[in-house]
Amino acid sequence: MKPELLSPAGSMEALYAAIEGGADAIYIGGMKFGARAFSKNFTLDEIEYATGYAHMYGVKLYVAVNTLIYDNETAEFLDYVKRLHKIGVDAFIMQDIGMIDLVRKTLPNAEIHVSTQAHIHNLDGVKLLEKLGIKRTVLARETSIEEIEYIKKNSDIDLEIFIAGALCISYSGNCLMSSLIGGRSGNRGMCAGSCRLPYDLVDEKGKVINKDKYILSTKDLNTLEYLGRLIDLGVTSFKIEGRMKSPEYVYIVTKLYRHAIDTYLETGHVDIDKKLLSDLTKVFQRGFTKGFIFNEDNNNFINNKRPNHQGVEIGTVIDYYKGSIKVKLSDDLSLNDGIRILGNNDIGLIVTSMKLNGSLVHEAHKNDIVYIKVDDKVNVNSKVLKTKDSKLINTINKDINLKNRKKGIDISFKARVGSMSLTIKCGNDIITSTSDKVYEALKVPMNIEDVKNKLSKLGDTVYCIDNINIDITDNLFINIKDLNELRRDAINKLTEKRLEPIPYVESTYSIDVPNYEKACNVNYKVSSIDILSKLSNYHNIYVDDINLYNKIPNSIYILPRVSMNYPDIERVEVTSINGLNKYKNAITGPFLNVTNSYAVAFLHSIGVSLITLSYEMDYDKVKLLIDTYHERYNKHPNLEVIVYGYIEAMISKFNLLKYYNLNEGNYYLVSKFKNKYPIKIKDDKMIIYYDEIRNDTSDYFSIGVNNIRLDIENNTDLKNLSKR
Repeated sequence: MKPELLSPAGSMEALYAAIEGGADAIYIGGMKFGARAFSKNFTLDEIEYATGYAHMYGVKLYVAVNTLIYDNETAEFLDYVKRLHKIGVDAFIMQDIGMIDLVRKTLPNAEIHVSTQAHIHNLDGVKLLEKLGIKRTVLARETSIEEIEYIKKNSDIDLEIFIAGALCISYSGNCLMSSLIGGRSGNRGMCAGSCRLPYDLVDEKGKVINKDKYILSTKDLNTLEYLGRLIDLGVTSFKIEGRMKSPEYVYIVTKLYRHAIDTYLETGHVDIDKKLLSDLTKVFQRGFTKGFIFNEDNNNFINNKRPNHQGVEIGTVIDYYKGSIKVKLSDDLSLNDGIRILGNNDIGLIVTSMKLNGSLVHEAHKNDIVYIKVDDKVNVNSKVLKTKDSKLINTINKDINLKNRKKGIDISFKARVGSMSLTIKCGNDIITSTSDKVYEALKVPMNIEDVKNKLSKLGDTVYCIDNINIDITDNLFINIKDLNELRRDAINKLTEKRLEPIPYVESTYSIDVPNYEKACNVNYKVSSIDILSKLSNYHNIYVDDINLYNKIPNSIYILPRVSMNYPDIERVEVTSINGLNKYKNAITGPFLNVTNSYAVAFLHSIGVSLITLSYEMDYDKVKLLIDTYHERYNKHPNLEVIVYGYIEAMISKFNLLKYYNLNEGNYYLVSKFKNKYPIKIKDDKMIIYYDEIRNDTSDYFSIGVNNIRLDIENNTDLKNLSKR
């Protein structure tokens, strides 16, 4: 099976680049509800144009509406999705389980792809989505090739995986760092890139362990060498990350993977175009990793030197004098190139003036010695990197603007005296145009080559002829004007047919939910039986240790957030969508990211007995959710809010302690603002905690919350508890 190559576009220019690079499908975001709020993005008018433009080339267009939605936004969200569906976009990429349920019921013809933000990483999660009629899921980027193979063999849903581009250090949809530190939620499309900032790793005595600072900044994913295995698995779609990237990046990375996929399908061998790969490193790269999909070694996952474009080395500073550096080049350099000079503080600049042998030059080459003006002092022997290749960028843009990509068509033409027909086939689309303007030749009859020549003139259309078949009898005459008119009519009909949107069907949302009695329950999460003995008047006890669960009667076991196999026990808290397929009377935890009443209703409708709201819900949002739920369903929900405890801000398959050969102990990340974030290794995953304890004293019972939870880890927490 030929996999879909899915490319990103954060602007119309990037969309053109993706199409010319060879994308089969493109994913974009609108001005609202997309997980890349800071890319240029598309207006509704631009999405309508982009949809038609992409469809002309046989390219599908998916729109990311994959943020969490609050109740005051749900009406606007649904209206927005309806408008996009009428435009004819091919699918919606979504995270929010409430909005997924709303859209699938309201717009039955809309295709839904579940975002990687939903944290689908095992067969149980995929099976639940199958039951909901979801067309496709984007698996978590940490899902191993072995697990993907297992999922594929045991499910029928389309699978989409990332094959190239930037990686998050945290499991997507499970990172609260940006939200907690700066109020910019990654789950709401406003990630501030906290993982790309500098940190110290310190022990409990304050000793700094690391030298390089960017210890959470990942390399970029590159799976070129492994594409054959992924193709053989039958994965539906190969996704390139990069909606924040330039059109030049989108073009090169798309073209690179297009070539690799096509050569494997043709020859059984992946051919990596070394020139394109080199060009990619010049346009943007942080170093490459094969990623955890191919079980990357823990120590080859991050680039601790710098979080931005690494560039390529092109020379060494051999002298510095009065604002000018003398550089011996190891590669070409041109005016308007961007360079970075490495040092204690890197210096970046655009080359606007360059001397070679005492003369100003526009370009210089390997082994040349050039002089370049700089504003800062530079140390001799500093390495010089090229971060922008102006000639390459100009060449790429020329290639994009040529619009050489065409859509192949098969033409069949038949003519007899009094009738002619032109049939065009493009993929699954077939149209026919006819005319009666065919005459018996009085002088020179038309021949096959004449007809073929006229029908082949497709001008600036997106079409090119793959095959043409001409069937005419002898002694015919057709006016050139009439033949051209027949061709134009056929091409117009074909285009209209190919641009027909998916039939718009709107249905009524309905759901059956239970009614829960109002209550005022206080629940605790504990780390030991000793702590439990000091508590009283509690309703539920949560534990995240299976041994502790077995020792405490009627306790609730919090499932690991990343799990391939679930234990056969009854009282569990499900930490993601993945566990909902197995446990029919589960409690859901805060990392299932419930932020609206539709999500609450959906979970209750499938048997979830208690729903813990997202950490990103404040008092006012919780009140709005409950009030809206009462108004829409005339029922009362069973909700829980965590009001006390340290928050797991990030969970990662990457292990910093292993990277620095440290035994487990008390270690912390320290930011440049001296914030101190505790690190723990749990279930073989690295957990980074927010440095401030959550201590919310709002009266949630008064607004209809049935349960509040306090996470008690030690005696200090017990002392704080006594003060509440």
